[in-house]
Amino acid sequence: MENNEKNYQKWMKIKSSIHNKNIIRSVKEGDIWWAAIGENVGVEIDGKSEKYSRPVVVLKKHSKLCFTGVPLTSKPHKGTWYVSFDFQNKTETAILIQAKLMSSTRVYERMGKLSKRDYELIRTNYIKLFQDKNVPRHKAGVGE
Repeated sequence: MENNEKNYQKWMKIKSSIHNKNIIRSVKEGDIWWAAIGENVGVEIDGKSEKYSRPVVVLKKHSKLCFTGVPLTSKPHKGTWYVSFDFQNKTETAILIQAKLMSSTRVYERMGKLSKRDYELIRTNYIKLFQDKNVPRHKAGVGE
């Protein structure tokens, strides 16, 4: 299979397993968890590895069942769509534009908690991204 090909059948089996187990973990705002993001469409960020997962920051807990999560990448990015911070001796980048409502059943391993400063930086920039009409659109090519 080429790098740009998707394996939706494999992801659907994993997704079904996650749904059927229905294990709900308690998340808190500012936590970072490994989460099964999945195999997604177009420019939507995919999970990696056999679990189709990546770290996510819990931006807003809505209930014990769901939260708004911001996926992370270790690749450096600049611009209004991104916020970089240090976590566990490594630079991580929150991909603000890829935030989404997530079921608490998608998370499976807590990695730790952001500092209050970094959490507020992510939260403030997320709000600004969607409230400020003057924030420029991303100018990089698709997939960058």
